[in-house]
Amino acid sequence: MSSEKIRAAITAIDAYIPPYILTNDEISNMVDTTNEWIMTRVGIQERHILKEKGVGMTYMAERAVKGLLEKSNTSPDEIGAIICSTVTPDMIFPASASIIAGKCGIENAMTFDMNVGCAGFIHAFKTASLYVESGFCKKAIVVSSEMMSSITDYTDRNTCPLFGDGAAAVLVEARTDGTGLQDAILRSNGAGVGHLYMVAGGSRCPASHETVDKRQHYIYQDGKNVFKWAVEKMADVSAEIMERNNLSPDDVAYLLPHQANLRIIDAVANRMGIDKDKKVLINIDMYGNTSSATIPILMWDYQKKFKKGDNLILSSFGAGFAWGSLWIKWAI
Repeated sequence: MSSEKIRAAITAIDAYIPPYILTNDEISNMVDTTNEWIMTRVGIQERHILKEKGVGMTYMAERAVKGLLEKSNTSPDEIGAIICSTVTPDMIFPASASIIAGKCGIENAMTFDMNVGCAGFIHAFKTASLYVESGFCKKAIVVSSEMMSSITDYTDRNTCPLFGDGAAAVLVEARTDGTGLQDAILRSNGAGVGHLYMVAGGSRCPASHETVDKRQHYIYQDGKNVFKWAVEKMADVSAEIMERNNLSPDDVAYLLPHQANLRIIDAVANRMGIDKDKKVLINIDMYGNTSSATIPILMWDYQKKFKKGDNLILSSFGAGFAWGSLWIKWAI
């Protein structure tokens, strides 16, 4: 038997992307903007939107999880935990993870949601790793699903071009061959509460005719402050995880950054000394910002590039502010 340390590894991944594509030209008919302005500002060309009536983010999550179980030949009975990262749950309660479990025939799992904004996936994966590495469960699922269109104000030219919908799920299992999660740095400071948030709908400001009339159930973002913090914190934490593990740019196979803004991604790559053209994975142009789902969708999109043992650095920044970075050795 191997004496290697037990590490939580991603052993399968699947995603669901809604078929409807919202283009920049369509958005330019809604608000005063242009394709050139959007591409120059954030690098987004199109985004996918869930258009089906009467469904929410669990509709997408269900499809991602069922695909994951099928492709990994995993029985629903084998799943011991489901962690769902989302800022757009079907409803305030019950937890979306519980709804997803029911839709997928999973009855033996502990389920809960995590709301860490765009940094949700890396926080949820680290949490799942603790359950798997401790032996609490043999197999866990982390599913990140976001219906950002449900909280996007399509009369606000500053935010409506940014966001899209989508879901991705990963199967997490223990490995003793050296692959899996090697290190994690996760942080939050609360400084961003007034820079990126939704005013109404919570216990402090419950929904009312007034909040609806004032359009307070949509994303509010102070773009300049969010950009400044994101560049600094994502870059610093990505460099820190390399430095404390003695990783050089040559050691890193790929950087998987949160897909919010091309300029932020460029700044992170420069700080890490990573070759932007060869080692930085990007799909923001096709999907926009799907909040916590961006990194697992990116991983799903590029999985054929990865080789077993590849060093992957995941880096994200979200509301709160909360941010962090993971070092993973690819296990598949």
